[in-house]
Amino acid sequence: MIEKNNFEAQLKQLETIVSQLENGNIALDDALDQFKVGVKLSRDLDKRLTSAEETVAKLIDQNGQETVLDPNDSQAPEA
Repeated sequence: MIEKNNFEAQLKQLETIVSQLENGNIALDDALDQFKVGVKLSRDLDKRLTSAEETVAKLIDQNGQETVLDPNDSQAPEA
């Protein structure tokens, strides 16, 4: 069961699942169950990471104006 943990705990859980599946010493039914959990974890982590990236991409300039950075633009404006 997936609980609402912090990002690092969920990532560790996903890494454990991937390791178990790569190892191959798991019954087919268990592997399918673990795969489903892994896909859900992966999607949840991706959403959280995207949200964090969007938060980091916002800047507040000296006038209090919020500036949204383009994550594809490697040149950030000077503060």
